[in-house]
Order: sequence, then structure tokens, then C-alpha cells
Amino acid sequence: MNLTSPTQVRGLLDELGIHPSRALGQNFLIDANVLRILVDAAQLTGDDHVLEVGPGLGVLTEVLAARAGRLVAVEKDRRLAAYLTERYAATPAVEIISGDMLKQRFDDLGDGQLRKLVANLPYRPGTRILVDVVRSAVPPDLMVLTVQREVADRLVAAVGSRDYGLLGVWVGRLYDAELVKVVSPTCFWPAPAVNSAIVRLVRHDRHTLASQDEAMFYALTRYAFSMRRKQLATVLRKGPAGLQMDEAPSHDWLKAEGLPVTARPQALGVACWCRLACKIQS
Repeated sequence: MNLTSPTQVRGLLDELGIHPSRALGQNFLIDANVLRILVDAAQLTGDDHVLEVGPGLGVLTEVLAARAGRLVAVEKDRRLAAYLTERYAATPAVEIISGDMLKQRFDDLGDGQLRKLVANLPYRPGTRILVDVVRSAVPPDLMVLTVQREVADRLVAAVGSRDYGLLGVWVGRLYDAELVKVVSPTCFWPAPAVNSAIVRLVRHDRHTLASQDEAMFYALTRYAFSMRRKQLATVLRKGPAGLQMDEAPSHDWLKAEGLPVTARPQALGVACWCRLACKIQS
């Protein structure tokens, strides 16, 4: 069966008695070229243990299973999970999990050996899934994901730009982000109302933090970006217990970082946020 054929996809869904659910973000990839670009960006080998989220009918699953050494796929729709379980029953290297990825722990999947995440993430929960994976104890070395275009723009945004914010800071602490390809709605069936994009996230170790400093980094940035229109010195002065810094020290710190005392949260790069978290923590 050709799962990049809209006719065959519709036929299989009819056979399974499934109508695409907007609530579950069920927009099935039907473009063979986009599929190739997505998989090629993952640079898979037979040694790779891979996680796929939201496999749907298995258009990506089929290629991942052929190229990777092991594949774990988590599917929320129980009917699709049952279909894929039956389809791969004779393939021990493929494990289909029927469940919500938001209720899974990345570190617990695949015996803790999964080092790549390759997926067409479902639109609505996609950002939350990405954040949960990034904040896991041992995040993957590489992620290649199809996400909403606006999410991709936030992941690759430059410091100080309109799209730069909390998501870019959290992901950027551990990953270098690259926009691989913008994907038209016509590449999916049914076509979503927005453009999508393939992003490639490669793990780095430039901003390693001790556990207590990491906790401070997340708490501080979450708080600061909730008031991104205000000057950072004001945000810190009025911060909750544990996140406060008086105005004079915050001005001195900003000047030492080469930033104006009027700087707002979006003016700080990831390294600055890490240094500020360490300073407040100390």
C-alpha cells in the first residue's frame, strides 16, 4: 500500500472506520518528497534506537523501521495503535505503544536507550511534547520534527526578534535548531489550516548546568518571559522569593553583560540566562 497516495489513505481509513480527528491532530502526510527529506535529515543507521510520536497509519513508521535498529512508536488513537500493532506483530524491532505521549516519560521508553526522535508531531500537543522531551533526564541526541510553522519560527528565532521567547531559550540550552523545509498544507490529508515545517535539533553541551542551577534556569526564564514587555530589572526586583534581585545589582549585571539597563527578557541569549540563573542561585 502506498501511504503517500491520498486515495489509498482515504480507503484505508474507511476500511478501519476512522474519520480524521482534528482534536487528535490527525493530518496524514501524503507527500513522498517531504517524507524523504524528513527521514534523510535524521541520518539513521542500524545502530539507532528511535522514538516516533503520532505514527498514524505508519507512513513514516515504515521507513524508520527499515533504517533504524529499533523503533518505538507512541500512538494516542487506540484504533490506529491496534492497526499498527497487528501490522508489525512479526517485527520485534518495532514496538507500538497505545497511549498519550503527554503521559509517557521519555526516559522510560525503549529501555532508556532511545537517542533520536523523528516524528510528524500532532499540532495541538506538539509543543508540550517537545518541552517534556527536552526536560527529560537524558534528552535525545537528535530530533527531526514536523511542527507548525509558527513553532518552527520560535525554535530558530534570533535573540531579540519577535519570535524569540521561552520555547527558543529552553530548547536552545540543549539544542542547535535548523529549519530544514517549509511544508505546504497540501502535503497532508486532510490539509491543515496552517503551514508546517521540518526542524532539525542537534544536541550540544555548551550550556551545562548543575541540577540546582538548572532548576533555577527553568523557574527564572518561565517567570521572566511571562512579563516579557517589562524591563528585566523591574521583573527581577518584583520577583517572587528566590527569583529576586535588587535593581542596583541587576543593573550592574546587565552592564557587565554588555546589555542596557532597560533590557527586556527577549534581549538575553541562552548563555546570559544560564549565567543569571547561576548568579541568583549563588
